[in-house]
Formats: sequence, structure tokens, C-alpha cells
Amino acid sequence: GIMVLIVIALFNAIRQPLVIWLTVPLAIIGVTAGLLLTNQPFGFMALLGFLSLSGMLIKNAIVLVDEIDLQRGEGKSTYDAILDSGSSRLRPVSMAAATTILGMIPLFTDAFYIAMAVTIVGGLAVATVLTMVVVPVLYAILFKAKKDAPASA
Repeated sequence: GIMVLIVIALFNAIRQPLVIWLTVPLAIIGVTAGLLLTNQPFGFMALLGFLSLSGMLIKNAIVLVDEIDLQRGEGKSTYDAILDSGSSRLRPVSMAAATTILGMIPLFTDAFYIAMAVTIVGGLAVATVLTMVVVPVLYAILFKAKKDAPASA
């Protein structure tokens, strides 16, 4: 509840937070796969990992949406801003996810923290890839981005 209100206040709108928050369910794919592959229960530690994961995904989506908004504010068309932002934010978002995933690997050997680590690693690995596709698509749909007509010679 309060996280949603903070994101709405940050953008002072509804459409950008909607795009951002719709990325969180994407993590369920990776979380489910990770927990099933490692035979871990979705217990308290996995739930704690999912809450942490949600914050990471929200941050990644905010980085991308904010860059799109900045480029639109500089006069770019919505379509061009989405394309340019996706390519310029790919490396920072991927590197942040990779460092988190690598930092979780030592926890795989700990019986107490393994469910949390698997939840974060599985969810982050899948959701980061999906976020870089889904956020631009949702933004394009909600903001009615149109591809610029090719210049005639």
C-alpha cells in the first residue's frame, strides 16, 4: 500500500506507476521455477526474499520509466524515447541484477537462507529480462506511442 503511494507521489501520475507495478507479477515465473527446481518451500524466508525482490524490480522499472520521461521532456517522441531509453538503461539494469544474483550465490549453501536466495535469484533473473521488454511495451500502449512516419525523399 505505502510503496504504491510513494511511487504515485514520485511520478505525480497514475500511468507510470501502473507500468512500474505491473512488472512485479513477472517475478512469480522465476520464483516458482527456482523454488521448484531446488525443491524449496515457499515459506517465511522465501516470502521475505519476494518482498526484497519486489523492491529491486520496482527500482529497475523506475530507472527505465524515469529515463523515458526525461527523454520525452527533452522533446523526443514517445516512440523514440522508449527505444533510446531501453538501449541506454539495459547495461545499468543488467549489471545491478547480475551483482545481486552473484551476491546471493553464497547463501545457496546455507540451509536457513537458501529459500530466500533462490527466490531472489530466480525472480530477478527472469523478471529483469521480462522487465526490459514489458515496461517499454506497456509504456507504448498506455502512452499511445506511434512510430514516426519515414521521411519521404
